[in-house]
Amino acid sequence: MNPKFLKDFIENFGARYSEILGIKLEGGVEEEIFKWFLASILFGAPIRESTVIKTYRQFEERGILTPESILGTGWHGLVLILDDGGYARYDFKTADKLLEVMKNLIERYDGKLTQVHFSASDPQNLEDKLKNLGKGIGAVTVNIFLRELRGIWGKAKPNPAGHVTLAAGNLGIIVEDSSKGVLQQLEEFWLSNAIPGKSFVNFESALLRLGRDFCRKRKCLKCPAIGNCIQFRMV
Repeated sequence: MNPKFLKDFIENFGARYSEILGIKLEGGVEEEIFKWFLASILFGAPIRESTVIKTYRQFEERGILTPESILGTGWHGLVLILDDGGYARYDFKTADKLLEVMKNLIERYDGKLTQVHFSASDPQNLEDKLKNLGKGIGAVTVNIFLRELRGIWGKAKPNPAGHVTLAAGNLGIIVEDSSKGVLQQLEEFWLSNAIPGKSFVNFESALLRLGRDFCRKRKCLKCPAIGNCIQFRMV
């Protein structure tokens, strides 16, 4: 792959969602990790990225960024916040979810996500514990949350999302019949082609956006990676 293309690709598509929201995960601080958990729950719904960001800002502006403050806001208050952010289509369901998850997080882990990580025996057990916080915490939300905690939490090792796999395959970064898993292939590619100042999470985020916004929708002629796409050249 052309190094210039990879650099431009990550510069243009690789911004971490936590970074966009101003959440500082690098230090592994509980308060920042919780902010990202709340944002991940919002991102977990099939809704526009811009709407999720606007809705998260509503929580931020009101200072409702802890399990206790979310519980204290109550169902009607949460619905109002969600509606103000444009999250109206999922407001009732999300309010229910948030209250259940926060209640369980406080009762089981003293309200601390770092305790969830500490108590997990391995990466899969960590994912299971997160899902068990509430019926609305599914595989998509857990993947979003843990993806940006790679390298921060030792047990945060989710398999790449489907959109990442789709884009990586189209770019020839991974091959389906390899004896190596998708994550291992991506990590080995990044190790050999890392862009200074960028992380594997930036690389994964760029692939996610490419797969979601172009590959899945078959917007080949508008795709910024068209010159590097194996599938397009085979058509």
